[in-house]
Amino acid sequence: MSLKHAVLGLLAESPASGYDLMKLFNVSLSNVWPATQSQVYGELTKLTNAGLVEIAAHGPRGRKEYAITDDGLAELRHWLIEVEPTGQQRHDGLLRTFFLGIVTPLEAQTYLLHQAERAARTRAELEHLEETAQWDEEMISVYGRIALEYGLRMSATQEEWARWAAEEVNSAKARKAGELARRQHEEAGPQAESRRKE
Repeated sequence: MSLKHAVLGLLAESPASGYDLMKLFNVSLSNVWPATQSQVYGELTKLTNAGLVEIAAHGPRGRKEYAITDDGLAELRHWLIEVEPTGQQRHDGLLRTFFLGIVTPLEAQTYLLHQAERAARTRAELEHLEETAQWDEEMISVYGRIALEYGLRMSATQEEWARWAAEEVNSAKARKAGELARRQHEEAGPQAESRRKE
């Protein structure tokens, strides 16, 4: 996803000023695609220059209201239907999990339980959003609620996995693998030192 398509998507529902778009970002898209004010205004300029949005109205104090053009709507539809989502290809937390055998079982458990607590906090924040948001019949609300459900389910799954993984660290197989990795590291230390002296 790009900021371009996020802005086009918001303007597809109704024309808006840059200020209005920032408010919409903060209440709807910030959990999946955060953006700063300068990024949104910069993107509006690019989209206007590309003919994907146009200035539909001018207001007081230089306020501009932007509307999506037919070309912009065609680009949005193309992205929605024909462009494959990239998904999350890098995950720092899971990368670390591969190497938890380097640390002690207690340190590995502490790390994993911290991940579980983070997921629980995320879920609590999303539940609060679900309860307090002004859900209405407009597109962003209806489909935003569907996207929110993804976050609720994923955070619950992440918490459950991290708690399971923290228990798994105590399994005989995990302990043996960790001990082997630490022993190999300890044995490599003196050998590397002797090679440096040679």
